[in-house]
Amino acid sequence: MTPLKTRVVIADDHAIVRRGLLALFEPQGDFEVVAQADDGQKAVMTVLESDADLAVLDISMPRKTGLAAAREITQRRPETRVVMLSMHDNEQYFFEALKAGAAGYVLKSAADRDLVEACRAAMRGEPFFYGGAVTALIRDYLALVRRGGNGREDPLTPRELEVVKLIAEAYTNDRIATQLMISPKTVERHRANILEKLGMRDRVELTRYAIRRGLIEA
Repeated sequence: MTPLKTRVVIADDHAIVRRGLLALFEPQGDFEVVAQADDGQKAVMTVLESDADLAVLDISMPRKTGLAAAREITQRRPETRVVMLSMHDNEQYFFEALKAGAAGYVLKSAADRDLVEACRAAMRGEPFFYGGAVTALIRDYLALVRRGGNGREDPLTPRELEVVKLIAEAYTNDRIATQLMISPKTVERHRANILEKLGMRDRVELTRYAIRRGLIEA
């Protein structure tokens, strides 16, 4: 059942964007922004602490990407709906958002027109995607039917994606271990597995991969 007033957490690492999002929600009688976050890790903790009904997450944020945050939120608090906000008109990010459990994908360039409606749709249990994403979804489905396969498979696990992000941000193995609460040996094993899976040799190539995947900003 949709609450009378949806409790919203907004997360973006740019204060000016957060102010703009707040201005979109303030006139809406059915929404209340209860908290804000400026990175993905804070977004997860803020949602859990505030019992938010809805999280609006920028897709690229420090410490933990919006995609990783969405995945954790939907796993730890599945009743919270997630809408991704992105500057990327790119089907790769769209499909990643779907896999992370997002109910909507809105382009920042159209946020003033689409975001509130996307959030209302999410609270009704309906998906909301921009036109190009819908086209990509239909094309992917038709390709799947033709192949008779099981769809797109990400070569990296969610944990490996977190490691890639931190490597690309120039974290040492020890800092990655501290951040993810694992041992340096486990980090080294993840790094070796990642390089083997992707057919890459060093951090430079991993950084390019991270940028392409939207794990970090160029």
